[in-house]
Amino acid sequence: MGLLDKLKSKLGNTATAGIPAEPGKLYAPLAGTLVPIETIPDKVIAQGMLGQGCGIQPDEGKVVSPVNGVISSVAQTLHAVGVTTAEGAELLIHVGVDTVEMNGKGFEVSVKAGQHVVCGQPLLTFDLAAIEQAGHPTVTTFVVTNADEFAEVNVPTGLHVAVCQEIGFVRK
Repeated sequence: MGLLDKLKSKLGNTATAGIPAEPGKLYAPLAGTLVPIETIPDKVIAQGMLGQGCGIQPDEGKVVSPVNGVISSVAQTLHAVGVTTAEGAELLIHVGVDTVEMNGKGFEVSVKAGQHVVCGQPLLTFDLAAIEQAGHPTVTTFVVTNADEFAEVNVPTGLHVAVCQEIGFVRK
């Protein structure tokens, strides 16, 4: 067994999934257009009660880790995943609005709580058409839930981004 094989076995075979990620930087968890959080059709999210960040109008149904970190939570209904960075930023990726009502239909998660992930590693997939057919907006929330613990959280909007494109940062 070579060094790469040992590393893959320790990381759960994720070593080749990652991209170089710099501490404090945030990368796009999915391809799409970044929209202001205030435009997300959910009062709690739009008012920033879950944290600071943005919405992403997705191009496709694939979500990857936006950082190197640890999976802190996976929603029982598979529509949301939390990731915590080594710097302590707690990130939430919540697919769609009111998609908890779908009870996991159209969602598939490939990680579990406590698992170490690398930037670019697949976290979950979702069926855009199924979300739309269920009558839910597909805009995905991407927020730093503990933004008050950071001096600055910067996530711009108005950009169309590719998966893993650098989109912002957190600074203590």
